[in-house]
Amino acid sequence: MASNEKKRGLGRGLSALMADVAEPVATTTTPGAGEQRIPIEKIKPNPNQPRRQFEAGPLEDLVASIKEKGVLQPLIVRPIGDDYEIVAGERRWRAAQQAQLHDLPVLVRDFSDAEVLEVAIIENIQRADLNPMEEAAGYKQLMDRFGHTQEKMAEALGKSRSHIANLLRLLHLPESVQGFVIDGSLSAGHARALITADDPLALAKKVIAGNLSVRATEALVKKSSGDVGKNIFTGSEKRSAAQKDADTRALEDDLSAATGVKVTLSHKPDGEAGTLTLQYETLDQLDDLCRRLSAS
Repeated sequence: MASNEKKRGLGRGLSALMADVAEPVATTTTPGAGEQRIPIEKIKPNPNQPRRQFEAGPLEDLVASIKEKGVLQPLIVRPIGDDYEIVAGERRWRAAQQAQLHDLPVLVRDFSDAEVLEVAIIENIQRADLNPMEEAAGYKQLMDRFGHTQEKMAEALGKSRSHIANLLRLLHLPESVQGFVIDGSLSAGHARALITADDPLALAKKVIAGNLSVRATEALVKKSSGDVGKNIFTGSEKRSAAQKDADTRALEDDLSAATGVKVTLSHKPDGEAGTLTLQYETLDQLDDLCRRLSAS
């Protein structure tokens, strides 16, 4: 067991580790360096695994492959008492159970809770894409439980900061709308367009029923929110809000992605002053916003 390994931070060290085991070993009878075989009943799944759904079709294909050739790529596990917890390779473990194998090749690593979650997210993102909601939940776990910032995750995982911010915003949608994203009825682009809607569930149903494009969804949201400005602006301010230039709208979108809440910019006519409005819908959103602003 590599208990004396230097502790790794998020990303690069773990990505290198994943690369170390990315290529399957030639046979199951000649283990690679540090590889062991452990009884399958002593291997337990990771309760914090970001992937919650394992599609039956691909899993059945993997079962058939394992029955024919065995498990060629070792799982990564860590010791938990007398058993071992899966760090990477839960699909192989599930398939091996269905194939009725008695033991599995593993690499044992002494990982912290943070490193386990980091490896699990990296493995899923790099090998079998999570759906957008699972990916967003994984990022949120890293932020909430281990204090990682969006910038740090973006650099370490090779993602843009806006990609991570936009995914995190999806978590503010009602669970019913998130369900449409999970089952593939809505794309992440459709869902992002619905975030600022007054009734995202009703509009989501219209989008699905009409098989609308993302651009058409954005137009639908703008149309449905056309009267919102009446509650905020009056007179010339209302006309100004309706005539925002593309740069202002883009800035609103960027700030919304960065803060996780709807942001509205209003410039006073013929002046440099204006108003920036942050609109939260739940106390959880407010807490999240306060945490982000305090961290910065």
